[in-house]
Amino acid sequence: MEFSDWISDARNIVFLVISLVIVASAALVVVSRNLVHAALGLVAALAGTAALFLMLGAEFVAWTLVLIYIGAVIVLFLFGIMITRAPTRTDPVRLDHDRRWPAALVAATTFVTIAWVTTAAFGDTTLGEGVVRTGEIGDVLFSRYVIPFEAVSFVLLAALIGGIVLARKDPER
Repeated sequence: MEFSDWISDARNIVFLVISLVIVASAALVVVSRNLVHAALGLVAALAGTAALFLMLGAEFVAWTLVLIYIGAVIVLFLFGIMITRAPTRTDPVRLDHDRRWPAALVAATTFVTIAWVTTAAFGDTTLGEGVVRTGEIGDVLFSRYVIPFEAVSFVLLAALIGGIVLARKDPER
């Protein structure tokens, strides 16, 4: 397939735009010196990822990403930033240091390894027909897996309470 054929499909253009937004947002998360800006960049990257899942027809994964990661985890990050009174202004410490190139090499090697293993594992395998809808997953989740679902919600609540207790400062005596 030629690039001109690939780019002539509107779905590929939408995919390309969303992917560029995700890459730019992820770069903002890494290089931002302001914690709130980094958290908002993470929101944009996760929202773009959810949009890609919607394009693939995986609506449950997309909405789970929105509800759990954007709705809960990012709010927890922002809560943590505000509770701990972390510096929200621009950090004067430079982010550049001598270990950036080994870290970039490790990240690139990890990406290539994961891409190669994934490609080798699936090869030319095609997915079966039919898409599992959210309603079907919900029925299974709240019938067969209701106990693990409730256990996970209890663990997340305990983690939230523990984070608040650890971050809270006792008054001086």
